This record gives sequence, structure tokens and C-alpha cells, in this order.
Amino acid sequence: MITDIEDFFIKGCGRCERFATPDCSTRLWIDGLNELRRICLEAGLVETVKWAHPCYMHGGRNIVIIGAFRGDFRLTFFNAALMKDPEGILEKQGQNTRHPDMIRFVSNDAVVKMEPIIRAYLQEAVGYAEAGIKPLKEQSEIELPDELVEALDSDPELAEAFHDLTPGRKKSYVINLGSVKKSETRTARIAKFRNHILAGKGALER
Repeated sequence: MITDIEDFFIKGCGRCERFATPDCSTRLWIDGLNELRRICLEAGLVETVKWAHPCYMHGGRNIVIIGAFRGDFRLTFFNAALMKDPEGILEKQGQNTRHPDMIRFVSNDAVVKMEPIIRAYLQEAVGYAEAGIKPLKEQSEIELPDELVEALDSDPELAEAFHDLTPGRKKSYVINLGSVKKSETRTARIAKFRNHILAGKGALER
């Protein structure tokens, strides 16, 4: 994965075999990505690389991150629960996303057309960061599959590592295992996940 911001806009994120090839998703949307970058920088945000993508910060707090995919490119807001979204343009990234958090673009010229709105949303997010306002923590009980409970009970090292995971990473395993019908398949999958959990990673992290 990349660590240099310029690599993203020239080669891609480095997460797949299409990295640094004409088929990379960043090549499809480079004009729109560059416009998003310009808008974020003109908004006074600090540009960095996180999770192999351009991340923009203010006051030491993540504000937005840029991503490119085969069918679209996105500007995703952190702390999305705070966003008022008066234009109704924010979308959820997936069925397990709690709040609408991204602006999805399917054409390169859409960024310039939406620039005033994007700037207003960035200004709103920056305002929360400057005021130190954070979303209220939403408490949710994560019900662990029986097979995972058994594995944790029988493996103290695994149990300690799992309980040290962030709530989101814990949930990623619950969701992954919940998609499996057979108990023996869940047990086998937990065994494969062991080193991943010990490394402090979520189910889908490489």
C-alpha cells in the first residue's frame, strides 16, 4: 500500500494488482479526484495518507477521505452522525453503515458542479472539529456467535487480542461469521482468523 500522497494520484492506492496500471480505478476518475483534492486543500485541510488513501484533517481530527472504485469515486466524511446534510446528498457506504457518510460521484465533471455544496459541507465538518464536538457514542451490544465464544474461552491469548479490538473490528467478525449457516464452517473460519485477530486487524483488513 502507498505511503506517499502523490502515488495515489499517479499510480493508485496499491491494494490490488491493478496498481500502477492504466486499469487502476484512479485512472478512470483522475480529473474528478484532482478537483476534490483541490477543494480540500483550498478549504485549508491538511493532506495526509491513511489506509492508503488521501485523508484530509483539521486540528488533528480526520475530516474526509477520498476513494476511487470501478463504478464511482467518493468523498467520505468522518463523524458523519453530526452532518446535517441539508441537500440530502450523503449516502451510506453499505448496509452495515450507521449513518449516511459519503458523496458519491459517477462523472468527473460532477465535482465542479457540486463545488459550492462540497465546500459548505467541509466547512460544517471543520466547524465541529474546531468546536471539539463529537458524535454521541452509540452503545450497541455485540452478540457473539457461540463458536466464537467457545474459541475465546479456550484460548486466552485469542480472547485478550479480541477484546482489545475496536468495536468496529469486533463487529466485522460477527458480521462475517453471521453470514455462515453451518457451525463447523464458522469454527473453521475462526481458526483461519486467529492470526488476523492477534495482529489487531478486522475481518476484511489485509
